[in-house]
Amino acid sequence: MTDTFLGEYMEVLKKNRARRNRTLTISSEEVMELQSHVLYPKNINNQTNFINQLVNADIFDIIDCIPDGSANLIIIDPPYNLTKNFNSSSFTAISDDRYEEYLRSWFPKVCAKLAPNGSLYMCGDWKCSYIQQRVISEYLTILNRITWQREKGRGASANWKNGMEDIWFAVKSPKDYYFNVDAVKMKRRVIAPYKENGKPKDWQTTSEGNIRITFPSNFWDDISIPFWSMPENTDHPTQKSEKLIAKLILASSKPGDLVFDPFAGSGTTCVVSKKLGRKYLGVEIDEEYCIWGAKRLLQANNDSEIQGYSGGYFWERNSLNLQKQENSIRTQTLFE
Repeated sequence: MTDTFLGEYMEVLKKNRARRNRTLTISSEEVMELQSHVLYPKNINNQTNFINQLVNADIFDIIDCIPDGSANLIIIDPPYNLTKNFNSSSFTAISDDRYEEYLRSWFPKVCAKLAPNGSLYMCGDWKCSYIQQRVISEYLTILNRITWQREKGRGASANWKNGMEDIWFAVKSPKDYYFNVDAVKMKRRVIAPYKENGKPKDWQTTSEGNIRITFPSNFWDDISIPFWSMPENTDHPTQKSEKLIAKLILASSKPGDLVFDPFAGSGTTCVVSKKLGRKYLGVEIDEEYCIWGAKRLLQANNDSEIQGYSGGYFWERNSLNLQKQENSIRTQTLFE
């Protein structure tokens, strides 16, 4: 551990947190232990096993070491074409042409890691999404574009507030890929229940109220951005929620499959993969983010909960009390 890294990290520890703030924190005593759970380039050789590893490296330096065709699912949340600081690194907004060059500098190599029947998802915003589509479509078959609603964000006085982001869904073979729609169905409350011949149509009365099980669409309005009261929250500036990543993993991978994330950030994809019984491989250039990811992975040994996913279903936003009721009833039934 370098003196520079420790000094920077001690500055982070000085942040004052409100009593109820559940954002991830790491003590200085934990750092060295957590580093032992991170794979560093100096320890990589031709015999390295990349299964269930969080690697602290630049993707450009490590990608050739990862076996081609080894990942069943790849989830990519790259820097968008925005000026943004990522702790020890940063990304500066550039022209569309240069951003396309940036994507082409690594995407073909990442794409080569995908299994013949594998799937890939790439996150983006309205500024870079169409460029991503162009690059992805040269190597894979795009099947859909998911748009998910960000329920928070800065207001804009001279433009529309940006409340949406995209995720491109692509596969190597449109005739041979895995998709489990039953694993990603949603439970929604029925506000105006409709009956046919006196019986509920497509809904049921439960102890939680009138509930409908629905098929997922490509518009997601049930995602919460991680914030201070959620235990999954970190100080990463563009962290995706575990619920969002869980949908991708459950739909497009089987238990035991390998999920690869080349821009792992604070480790969300790796953590959710572990919670859902998948293998994982994450690569992240910032050491501090890797340390956060390592702690989250250790915490997942004792806590596999994913907020907003309960009983095998995804629940709409702000329905936590209903989920708790159902879990309580399910637990009670088990012991009767």
